[in-house]
Amino acid sequence: MSRSTLLVQVGMLARRSVVRTFRQPAMIVPALLFPLLLLAINSSGLDPATELPGFPTDSYFQFALAIAFVQGALFSANSAGTNVSADVETGFLNRLSLTPLRRVALLLGQLAGILALGLLQALTFLGVGVVFGAGIEAGVAGALVIVALSLLTSLGFGCIGAFVALRTGSGEAVQGIFPLLFAALFLSSMALPRNLIEADWFQTVADWNPVSYMLEGIRSLVISGWDAEALALGFACAGGLAIVTLAATTSALRTRMART
Repeated sequence: MSRSTLLVQVGMLARRSVVRTFRQPAMIVPALLFPLLLLAINSSGLDPATELPGFPTDSYFQFALAIAFVQGALFSANSAGTNVSADVETGFLNRLSLTPLRRVALLLGQLAGILALGLLQALTFLGVGVVFGAGIEAGVAGALVIVALSLLTSLGFGCIGAFVALRTGSGEAVQGIFPLLFAALFLSSMALPRNLIEADWFQTVADWNPVSYMLEGIRSLVISGWDAEALALGFACAGGLAIVTLAATTSALRTRMART
């Protein structure tokens, strides 16, 4: 199959994925609203934490802005998983297996909806941050890097949802993993910098939790500017998650289509 044919297949399925995602307000609205609500609640309720010695900024809103990006990425798992499970349950994947469609085209097409939603979220949260005075210390280039890291994080979590959907074929199973992913957010450096967490067990969990480094990568660009270590760790964790989950999703798709 020629490269042009592959691109046509990817384009058609990507368009379907993006259109289907944005035609579901029940999927779009929570993915934008809930991260902003949590941002508002945390910013107002935890603002006294900025008085702690060693806290990196005097604005908790600026510190908490990164939470919205990562929490928004968690919704990608639900979005991708729901759409893929619907394709399994309606027999759409079974019908595609009878066509010359390449699996890589199907996978890339499905991921387009995740990335489109992730882009909308990243631009929305950036806009809210700027409007309410958070500022981006790293400037315009830093804002672009935030979008890139946010999209990579969305891809990683979205592939988790797609993997579960392909393995189980059940939308309920996809819904069931969301609380576990949300717990990973709360057991990270979401509320406080890791060096200010006093509970030893919590600090240990946060140190080993890759979500902490995704948060800190985005947070560094907002608060301190260009921090090479924080960015390297953030991209390494988000990229590592994306690579592992993409490979698992590819394997699950191969198994699912081989059954038909």
